[in-house]
Amino acid sequence: MSKRILAAALLLSVSVLPAYAAKTSLVVGMPIEPPGLDPTIAAPVAIREVTLANLYEGLVRIDRNGKVQPLLAKSWEISPDGLTYTFRLQEGVKFHDGTTFDSADVKFAFDRARDPKSTNAQKQIFAPIVSIETPDPATVVIKLKETSGNFLTYLGWGDAVIVASETAAGNAANPVGTGPFKFKSWTRGDRVELVKNPDYWQKDKTKLESVTFRFISDSQAQVAAVRAGDVDAFPNLAAPELFAEFQKDSRFKAVAGNTEGETVAGMNNAKKPFDDVRVRRALMHAIDRKALIEGAYSGFGTPIGSFFSPNNPAYVDTTNVIPYDPAKAKALLAEAGYGNGLSITIKSPQMAYASRSAELMAAMLSEVGVEMKIIPTEFPAKWIEEVFKNKDYDVTIVSHTEPLDIDIFARDSYYFNYKNDKFKALIADAAKTTDEKARFAKYAEAQKILAEDVPALFLFQLPKLGVWNAKLQGMWENSPIPINDVTEVSWTE
Repeated sequence: MSKRILAAALLLSVSVLPAYAAKTSLVVGMPIEPPGLDPTIAAPVAIREVTLANLYEGLVRIDRNGKVQPLLAKSWEISPDGLTYTFRLQEGVKFHDGTTFDSADVKFAFDRARDPKSTNAQKQIFAPIVSIETPDPATVVIKLKETSGNFLTYLGWGDAVIVASETAAGNAANPVGTGPFKFKSWTRGDRVELVKNPDYWQKDKTKLESVTFRFISDSQAQVAAVRAGDVDAFPNLAAPELFAEFQKDSRFKAVAGNTEGETVAGMNNAKKPFDDVRVRRALMHAIDRKALIEGAYSGFGTPIGSFFSPNNPAYVDTTNVIPYDPAKAKALLAEAGYGNGLSITIKSPQMAYASRSAELMAAMLSEVGVEMKIIPTEFPAKWIEEVFKNKDYDVTIVSHTEPLDIDIFARDSYYFNYKNDKFKALIADAAKTTDEKARFAKYAEAQKILAEDVPALFLFQLPKLGVWNAKLQGMWENSPIPINDVTEVSWTE
């Protein structure tokens, strides 16, 4: 064969080679496994991180910038008095089982959520609703008994996704929604697998054919899985001390973003000695927030003095209301009758940030004569049963990652056992206030009340230390709501 013929043959063989196809599968790592897959019946954040936007959808969505956008509702009108919301629904939408989505499903989902027997973790979203009318399959009219300044935002939370009457009872184990991915399987203790929904109403929105959520609690194992390529992305890496190494490695993108997660050491306010505000203030004075962040999270995170996200425009810096002051802590403890010492316990979930923070807090408190024994507590199941439900604890520590959730301190049945009528009335008033400036002023006052009353030790805003393969695009760098939305994620070639 002549050189000319050989060259032509080689050129032909190259030209017919298929173009390189970008990957269409994704493996996402998470530190906590959800106890179920229905965000409308249980509180754990891990449920929403797997399911919200991926499997289930709401009337609206919260985008990566924290803004409300249309979703199953393509538009809406609000009456001048703020009491009637009329939603125009998308048409041609189907649930994963093939049934058609319409206004009756919205009514069912919201009536179910606001039912007295409902276990929805955010029932206050639906509390203002008087009636839900369905004049036709593509229209929903929701009438409120009082105005709700955050109503549209709330409808973008995982607690307000739309589920169908035919499948709702089984959603915890076999979720059925309208989202771009369908449930494939759940290997308990290991992974949840999703596959692309071929009948999704937003055609060609998603590039991925499959998504696997792997559950890896140990921080070192998380790092090893990412480095080995066993996990493509870890949106919330629990090894802050190794985060800088990923930032220097061109194979990965490492982003220190923010979350809505207020990390607090909640106290049982109905139990001695925490029913004494002097003790609560003393414990707060004993905590060096900056040192805590440095030790627990390698300096990532923002100190907080109340229960409000620094990302929110209504945020007020209250970190100086009760600053780090060990001498003041000792004086307050003596004044409260604990000058000779105090022994307490803290139930600490197994998450790295919680266990590290608990150890550092114990050391700081020992400097003012307080012995705090750490009781490791499995999360979420055992913690929810003992702390959240039964309130069987002295002190605990956890990040509350729902946005705008300052109202939990106004709930009589919440695990803090905190009672403050002035605060409760203020929060109720803020919720009804539709004028943004006036609402922000009420939230500012509420933040100051909590900072002074200290129903929990306000520590830091949890950062979002995300690490993923550098060839991935579309990952969320911040978390304005608890979510691992992969609907716009794709691989570059």
